[in-house]
Amino acid sequence: MSLLLETVGFFLSIVGWALLAVTLFNSYWKVSSVSGNIITTSTIFENLWQSCATDSTGVYNCWEFQSLLELPAYLQASRALMITALVLGFLAIVTSMLGLQCTKVAENNPNAKAKLAVIGGSLFILAGLCGMVTVSWYAFNITRDFFNPLFVGTKYEIGPALYLGWSASLLVIIGGCFLFSSCRNNSSQENSYTYPYKAPKSGTSAHNPSVSRPRRESNASSNGKYGKNAYV
Repeated sequence: MSLLLETVGFFLSIVGWALLAVTLFNSYWKVSSVSGNIITTSTIFENLWQSCATDSTGVYNCWEFQSLLELPAYLQASRALMITALVLGFLAIVTSMLGLQCTKVAENNPNAKAKLAVIGGSLFILAGLCGMVTVSWYAFNITRDFFNPLFVGTKYEIGPALYLGWSASLLVIIGGCFLFSSCRNNSSQENSYTYPYKAPKSGTSAHNPSVSRPRRESNASSNGKYGKNAYV
């Protein structure tokens, strides 16, 4: 059961980490809203790195954000958190791969493999939390500006990339928790000792006949001596 949990958690985390990488470079983090617009000539969509605009004919142009200091604070933090999530996920993949029971690395030392699996699971959980915080923080800023009546800029809606990021972060967190659960099952199995019953050997008995026989003979000889003395 622990091997199954470990394997499922590892592959779930890998899939989630790959989806986080796709989310980072997806262009549709936020899409311009068409609410209240009768005629829409262009659609604007952005991600953490660039902004693009497409017209009704399907032609679109993209331009990268030039100045880092001009970007909002949440956008700079989102970049850092997403990169951190990918780096932590890569380290978690390497560490967890060494700690899997099906690998040959340190197979004679189960405690070391369990520790590696625990470290990998914790790194996966941290990576998933970084991705979850990034996507949720970005979505919060979108909804705050959308429902703000005093906001005069372009209003955006949540793009498909954020839904992909939520799903990816959840997969990574669940996979890390599975790795933790498998290690706990391994430790509980190792701590539960069983003492097999050993039956006594058939050749031994409770009393040794070789010891009891001389006692009988000595008793008999002593009785014989007492009998002779009695007649004398």
